[in-house]
Amino acid sequence: MNGEPTDVLVIGSGAAGLTAALALAQRKRVLVLAKGGLSEGATAWAQGGIAAVLEAGDTFENHVRDTMVAGAGLNDREVVEHVIAQAPASIDRLCELGVPFNRESGDLHLTREGGHSHRRIVHVNDATGWAVQEALLKAAEAHPNITLLPGQSCIDFITGHHQERFSGSGRVWGAYALDEATGKVAAHVARATVLATGGAGRVYLFSTAPRGATGDGIAMAWRAGARVSNMEMMQFHPTCLYNTQVKNFLITEAVRGEGGRLINPATGQRYMAQYDPERMELAPRDVVARANDDQIKRHGLDYVHLDISHQPPEFVRAHFPTIHEKLLGLGIDMTKEPIPVVPAQHYTCGGVCIDLAAKTDLPGLWAAGECTESGLHGANRLASNSLLECFVFGEAAARDILAGWDSLDAPPAVRPWDESRVTDSDEEVVIKQNWTEIRRFMWNYVGIVRTTKRLQRAAHRIETLGREIEDYYGSFRVTTDLIELRNLHQAADLIVQSALKRHESRGLHFTLDYPQTDPVARDTVLVP
Repeated sequence: MNGEPTDVLVIGSGAAGLTAALALAQRKRVLVLAKGGLSEGATAWAQGGIAAVLEAGDTFENHVRDTMVAGAGLNDREVVEHVIAQAPASIDRLCELGVPFNRESGDLHLTREGGHSHRRIVHVNDATGWAVQEALLKAAEAHPNITLLPGQSCIDFITGHHQERFSGSGRVWGAYALDEATGKVAAHVARATVLATGGAGRVYLFSTAPRGATGDGIAMAWRAGARVSNMEMMQFHPTCLYNTQVKNFLITEAVRGEGGRLINPATGQRYMAQYDPERMELAPRDVVARANDDQIKRHGLDYVHLDISHQPPEFVRAHFPTIHEKLLGLGIDMTKEPIPVVPAQHYTCGGVCIDLAAKTDLPGLWAAGECTESGLHGANRLASNSLLECFVFGEAAARDILAGWDSLDAPPAVRPWDESRVTDSDEEVVIKQNWTEIRRFMWNYVGIVRTTKRLQRAAHRIETLGREIEDYYGSFRVTTDLIELRNLHQAADLIVQSALKRHESRGLHFTLDYPQTDPVARDTVLVP
């Protein structure tokens, strides 16, 4: 089955995808595909805020320096400068869309987070992402040139290989997607495609990422022939709630920014002075995550404590209403007692290589957001730079597509999806088993602290599972679970390949076999 051709296909309905769609829809017809619901991506989960230089005492250079320090020098300075210079304009556009940012005496209220030298985080209490998602979605739903199609699991890009007459071209003409409700696969054909599918956090056992963060776009782009970079740089958030009832609830960086202290529950002592005496709890995420991991392992703990109960109760409730309410429902009053927290995978800093115009290696394909490696984050993302990247590169993709529209060929006739040689699966347990196995060995072998031996063990398991998964994929009709398993496996493979190539410790990649940092920072680029 082939869908009606559209001008531009956008895969992903989060901040990056909807920003691109709204900019493109001024002149073109846009189809937005979303896996699951339209608001189920990572954008709605972003508690912290958006970093932008808006205060008199702050400068772009300060923000650039903080970003480069957090990124351990692996960032592309030109990209960092470009994105940070665009930040105030991005905030203005969001205000125009009606995002109700916190204000103080009429001015935007700015908070501070780990790694930032100044207050520069624009926020909507502790639920910024949800407010941004709501505003973007409302604007997209109201736009006559935008069609939003939820419940679509993309399988692979349509390339020259899928034309009715085989051409061998790597040009992207849209994507094949499974309709989750009907079980039918359609070819969604477009002149230009924007990839905005988010990260690969669910490759790990403990992650703050939403259920659908299975590395789909990264895996699809790799299979189509695009380079990926720095996949070993997986950010672990230091403070995920430890609770058996609730999985993956993030305790925002801003709790530490507003005075939260990390305490060993066994000794009752603050411990960040042992790891970063100057910045303490406001050190970058990689430093704090390793400190928490070290305390947990060294003292045989299940968790550490994050305590902000020394602040006035009304201050805590006003700054963190969402977190306060959620914790109260679990029997924890953060105004009176500490919060039990553990590190968890939080952000994919590597991804599909793009340039300043959001172009990938593949003609016809642009990309933005967490599925990309733009050069902004380097070896560790600075807090609240992620939504900013989505806005800047979503806009960049739209600008570049519109500027070069006349040079984009009309799509050719495309072969429909062929499932004549497959049957319905009678072995769904295989998917569940493989999914669980990948997430567990990735957490144990490719986690916060790594060794070459552990990475090699992971590589061996990935190779064995790969044969099983491809055999299964070739025999049965696709389901969302099977599509995600295939992509999860591919993302795990790229992470391990990248980690084995980096013979140093830098930022988020810390290995006991190579504890030193090389004098020159180099990207780990994988070529299909």
